[in-house]
Amino acid sequence: MSMKQTPMSPNKHTSNGNASVLPLENTFSDSLAMLNSEKAVEELIQQPILHGIDDHLIEFAEALRTVAKALRQAAEGKASAQAEASEWKRKYELERTHNLQLENKAMPPEKHLDENGRVVHLTNKPLLSDGAVKKSDRCCGEHGICSHQVLRDGEHDHDASVVPNKMTRKASFKLSWCCKGEKSDQKKHDIVSFEKGNITTAERSSKQISLKWESPPQTVLILTKPNSTDVRILCSELVRWLKEQKSLNIVVEPRVRTELLTESSYYQFVQTWENDKEIMSLHSKVDLVVTLGGDGTVLWAASMFKGPVPPVVPFSLGSLGFMTPFYSERYKEYLDSILRGPISITLRHRLQCHVIRDSAKSDLDSEEPILVLNEVTIDRGISSFLTNLECYCDNSFVTCVQGDGLILSTTSGSTAYSLAAGGSMVHPQVPGILFTPICPHSLSFRPLILPEYVTIRVQVPFNSRGHAWASFDGKDRKKLAPGDALVCSMATWPVPTACQADSTSDFLRSIHEGLHWNLRKTQSFDGPRET
Repeated sequence: MSMKQTPMSPNKHTSNGNASVLPLENTFSDSLAMLNSEKAVEELIQQPILHGIDDHLIEFAEALRTVAKALRQAAEGKASAQAEASEWKRKYELERTHNLQLENKAMPPEKHLDENGRVVHLTNKPLLSDGAVKKSDRCCGEHGICSHQVLRDGEHDHDASVVPNKMTRKASFKLSWCCKGEKSDQKKHDIVSFEKGNITTAERSSKQISLKWESPPQTVLILTKPNSTDVRILCSELVRWLKEQKSLNIVVEPRVRTELLTESSYYQFVQTWENDKEIMSLHSKVDLVVTLGGDGTVLWAASMFKGPVPPVVPFSLGSLGFMTPFYSERYKEYLDSILRGPISITLRHRLQCHVIRDSAKSDLDSEEPILVLNEVTIDRGISSFLTNLECYCDNSFVTCVQGDGLILSTTSGSTAYSLAAGGSMVHPQVPGILFTPICPHSLSFRPLILPEYVTIRVQVPFNSRGHAWASFDGKDRKKLAPGDALVCSMATWPVPTACQADSTSDFLRSIHEGLHWNLRKTQSFDGPRET
């Protein structure tokens, strides 16, 4: 083997301006290193081929693919964060403009003298921009309840002057905070106050959200539990009473209308829908929803509205009624009070879920979103292997679930599947997302409660032994293959359900009566006592 000598290039030194050549010792050492490397290559080629090298290459290719997808997701997460930051900035500007308008309304009108010396009162001009008007109209123009609405103490009428009533047939209402009487010890507090350089967090007052009708309701949608004789009899009585005593328009499901017409031709006035397009427009026509059944009927009612949901009055005709506080025997008394108003309501938040396939080019390339009121469950289905799920919260790694599955639940669904899996019971007015594992193969895996503003991503890794299955409020099961992901966040439109007393009283009564929570025989008073 021969060594080739390469010409040496001069190095210029700025210190003395003289050119010098590379020392001969460095050239000899570089040539020796080249000789040793070539010998090492020859020895490597002469070695026998290792068995299983194809498997290592496959694993290496899969690892590279995972890394590439993670880098792509990181880039998309950065772009999403920038878009979210700009959206928050826009909302801040709208809120600031809105506050300025309210301050100007509270200021007394300026007085000027006209040419004749008479006093002229100048009214303050509204400062709400066109963009803010469009946003308010988009959120509340159909008299739906948006979770982004800000309820303030003492500001009850500002929305009525800003948002025009587009539909004369649709009853309008407004939301406000209310306390239990003027002498109540529930004080009005700011959530966070800043004074003299000190940040203090005040205690939230347990105030109740109240709904007051600005125009009387005219259309009622009645949804019933199927295959129940008691429900069918009550439905016919309710429809007749609402029509004759309250002169309301009645809308029912096609199945219920057929049952009513089979009973009597008197129910010809009952309306229904014919296709899915008419279902999508129900929120613009219906003022009130009445459900006759259990919690499942409330879930069915919520699933019919992909956007704003009218107030729901749930009557209890099921086995467990965590969301049905009204007794069916007293429906006339309850409905008469609700139609007059005001009524206390519970805003039940929903989760918006997207399934993103591995073949998707970006997170925006997802399937149609699905709204759930209780929970979304990711389990192993009929597979005998453990579920392997990678979980992220706002692009931060949370954990890897190895077990039977995972439950992402709303606080309204905390008394459902999540409770059976060991999750905590949470008041439905608490905004949050429950992160509850199903039979995890770990002694330290405890449930979590995450804030409502986070986005949770559950992904099936490429090295998973089997598929996963996602179900939404117990139905619409979807298969998740390796590489597929499920993204969940809090939905914009909550489900407002009417309260019999108030939100807290109804919640405590439901867990006492439905679950017999902390039911125990009282300890006897006789026996040894402390001295």
